Amino acid sequence: MRKPSAGSTGDRRKKRQENPGKRTPGKKTSREARPEKRTRDHNPIQKDSWPSKDSDNRRNNPSSRGRSEKPVTPYGKDRKKARDESSPRENRFSEERPRKRGKYGSAPQRDKVPSKYERKSSLRKGALDESIRLNKFIANAGVCSRREADMLIRNGAITVNGEIVTEMGIKVKPGDVVMYGNERLNNVRKVYILLNKPKDYITTSDDPQERKTVIDLVRGACPERVYPVGRLDRNTTGLLLLTNDGEIAKKLTHPKHGIRKLYHVHLDKTLTRADLDSIAKGVKIEDNLVQPDAVSYIDKAENKKEVGIEIHSGQNRIVRRIFEHFGYKVTKLDRVIFAGLTKRDLPRGKWRFLTEKEVSFLKMLR
Repeated sequence: MRKPSAGSTGDRRKKRQENPGKRTPGKKTSREARPEKRTRDHNPIQKDSWPSKDSDNRRNNPSSRGRSEKPVTPYGKDRKKARDESSPRENRFSEERPRKRGKYGSAPQRDKVPSKYERKSSLRKGALDESIRLNKFIANAGVCSRREADMLIRNGAITVNGEIVTEMGIKVKPGDVVMYGNERLNNVRKVYILLNKPKDYITTSDDPQERKTVIDLVRGACPERVYPVGRLDRNTTGLLLLTNDGEIAKKLTHPKHGIRKLYHVHLDKTLTRADLDSIAKGVKIEDNLVQPDAVSYIDKAENKKEVGIEIHSGQNRIVRRIFEHFGYKVTKLDRVIFAGLTKRDLPRGKWRFLTEKEVSFLKMLR
């Protein structure tokens, strides 16, 4: 059997067993240098060194592990207990505490919070309290356009609260009294009524001879006072616009804006091609050349007695005077289109309010 050498591990172990107290100073044995085994309950932090629950440094506190540092919200019985402590039962229904109210399962609201209807009404009141410029006030009253209102103000024809106003840009409030002559003006909402005028009605607001007027046809349609835009003869039928918007009325009646007006003309005899071409080139009436935008025969007519004529001139009886110039008599005259508005679904003698889209279209006309 082979013997271990002198420097073998067995010899060194045997020497340590024979002389256990003899060690090299400052040198640890292999067992002492080996790290200790950690048990399941091992904790490097001593219990005496743990921070208290009230301490700010809760990072290494085992009791705070897995918990939030935010205040704990009570629930269940603790929640009811906390509510009773914060609001004693005897004071919970006192008059000093504002009552909660809810409707249809909605979230409860305090009495001091205004409802959505109250907020809306307060906004409307605030909008009505705003002041506006005097010329706009006059135009809203249906007297004239803003530019003409400036001339009335400059000429001293307008009084505010009994004083003559000539300064431009002045503003008035709803409570101010604005007078034009002997008439008090009111800032009212804009109304636009389209009427299919029948025969035997005068295009005016009032008639001294007490004849039937177009106002009689729309009486009761609105509380605001409206005026006819332009004129139609007593025997002329068709579209007529009534409004209290002075600016729109001025725009639709001035020739420079070229507002489209299309008429269906019935003549007492056949219109010749030569006369039709002459009318298209222009007719000189009272030293003024009147030229239609378009003129042609009606396709569906059985004869040449029905003509369609488009014209933007606003002269009195201008269509009748054109055909009378060539020896024709107009037996029937009907306006079928006015400023892009038509008679569709509007019987004779009936009226309707313009839609928002139609009003916007009229305001965009130049």
